[in-house]
Amino acid sequence: MKKIEHIGIAVKDLEKSNILFKQLFGNAHYKIEEVVSEGVKTSFFKAGPNKIELLEATNSDSPIAKFIEKKGEGIHHIAFAVDDITLEIKRLKDEGFTVLNNSPKRGADNKLVAFLHPKSTNGVLIELCQEIK
Repeated sequence: MKKIEHIGIAVKDLEKSNILFKQLFGNAHYKIEEVVSEGVKTSFFKAGPNKIELLEATNSDSPIAKFIEKKGEGIHHIAFAVDDITLEIKRLKDEGFTVLNNSPKRGADNKLVAFLHPKSTNGVLIELCQEIK
């Protein structure tokens, strides 16, 4: 893994949260994107060299809706940039981690993504991200 790619925060209302985080960071989001397959609408902010992804559910069955229902708004995941997501999935499976995706899928911000189950990572949902070239 190369670096933290972004931190994902689950929110109930993306529009209101965009205003809040604009005030917090002193700059507006640079991108809003919907990932229909995941039932989520995302908004990205830059905070110095770091990125924050806000995630709002677009339907009641989405993973974000279920997360908010169970835990409320807050940090949902930490994403790490990788050079070869397929190799990382295999490596982490071989190390005994529970990988939620046997193969990468298309995510927001021009990335291929896969997730590690929080039960195998001390309660933290980990996302692997590879830039689509």
